[in-house]
Amino acid sequence: MAGMTQTLAEAPPLPMTEAAYLPGVAYDEMFTPEGDVRPHYDPLHARMSTLGAEELAGRQRTLERSFLLQGITFTVYGAENTTERIIPTDLFPRIIPAAEWARIEAGLTQRLRALNLFLDDIYGDQQILMDGVVPRELVLGAPSYRREMQHLYVPHKAYANVCGSDLIRCQDGQFAVLEDNLRVPSGVSYMLANRDAAKRTFPGTYRAAGVRPVERYPDLLLATLKSMTADWRSNPQVVVLTPGVYNSAYYEHAYLARLMGVPLVEGRDLVVHENMVYMRTTTGLRRVDVIYRRVDDDFIDPLTFRRDSSLGAAGLFNAYRAGNVVICNAPGTGVADDKAVYAYVPDIIRYYLGEDAILPNIETYLCREQRQLNHVLANLDKLVVKAVGASGGYGMLVGPHASQSEREAFAEAIKADPENYIAQPTIQLSTAPCLVDGRIEPRHVDLRPFILSGEKTIVTPGALTRVALKRGSLVVNSSQGGGSKDTWVLAEEHGPGNGSVRP
Repeated sequence: MAGMTQTLAEAPPLPMTEAAYLPGVAYDEMFTPEGDVRPHYDPLHARMSTLGAEELAGRQRTLERSFLLQGITFTVYGAENTTERIIPTDLFPRIIPAAEWARIEAGLTQRLRALNLFLDDIYGDQQILMDGVVPRELVLGAPSYRREMQHLYVPHKAYANVCGSDLIRCQDGQFAVLEDNLRVPSGVSYMLANRDAAKRTFPGTYRAAGVRPVERYPDLLLATLKSMTADWRSNPQVVVLTPGVYNSAYYEHAYLARLMGVPLVEGRDLVVHENMVYMRTTTGLRRVDVIYRRVDDDFIDPLTFRRDSSLGAAGLFNAYRAGNVVICNAPGTGVADDKAVYAYVPDIIRYYLGEDAILPNIETYLCREQRQLNHVLANLDKLVVKAVGASGGYGMLVGPHASQSEREAFAEAIKADPENYIAQPTIQLSTAPCLVDGRIEPRHVDLRPFILSGEKTIVTPGALTRVALKRGSLVVNSSQGGGSKDTWVLAEEHGPGNGSVRP
């Protein structure tokens, strides 16, 4: 590894804004360890090499202005100056060749099939728990397990209709699943907006590359939602339920509702009467059949869940229980993306499908088990520790980047509630070229593809690539200073067998 680093460091600088692109020990998306351009990056690299600093800066300003005018923002809770910001977006797309994507697509389809079967089982006969494949207390004791969902009918056994799994590319170049997001996954609007921006920034390169389109996602999402009522409503009324304008992802809620051509509603717009759900309109009440909810479980119905919630509609869950409305994703899906349950997903796949996982997990230590807890406490400086129910980069310790006092404080929190924490090795996420302060430099990235599940399962041929914009950072969450970039999935292999040598 040391030899590889030295080879990269001695490589001559690229003629791109006169910046030396010097990848480190992590897998680099654009360059091989020997400094050659990977074949699928050849056209983009050639175009990047012709652009000067002023032109790049101008394109970046145009992109940011476009995002601002469209209202493409996100909210950072607790920010000192402002809560609403433009999501930082990088000019240069990440490119994934067809063969790699085929494996990702197969692995994600397999994974979501198994997780939906798992949800159907644990809310039904609980056979997997009786067989001891997954500890009973881990599932039934999880805060996200909803006993109210037991023995309820879910069409197509599709509990998680929209899934956003986070993948990382390890140092050996193989993709692995870092975590699953089955509750109310967000980010797909940024995937669509990034594609629009990339097509404007590199129009010729985009047309020549043979990139698979993502623009059909809203239509596919609408078809998936409608398929959940196909047995009893031929032309169902779909709505998007949002917590309101102050939610961090409100832009996405409004964006998807507009592209699908369906109403965007808040809880106060819904009325439940005789276990039927209606929405208020200017012409009177209109029945609702499918609710694509972007509201957490706790807040969808104050009669069933949190009594102080004003974000949902009273009686909504009773209407769902009666089979008169479909809620997507189903309440209670969060137990399947619990960070402790994650460790058992390969076993879950093997149990239900009789197959080995196509996409592996990252090695995970469960602090609820004493031996693994001891290992975690003894190696906090080498591990990433996460709270099992947290998301967005919160409730997390990146051991190698934390101070001694931070590690000591986190150790006390782990000891006080070990069941609430898991730990994983610090993984060097792959790097991709990014425009940073007028220079093209490598930054760590992950990958969030979106999978739809209803009558059939569809993996969108694209993804949100999240970027850790701070030098050396491994945290890609937008709430923690991360950004995003477009992801080009190629329809077929491009370029010769060997990459062109870096000049």
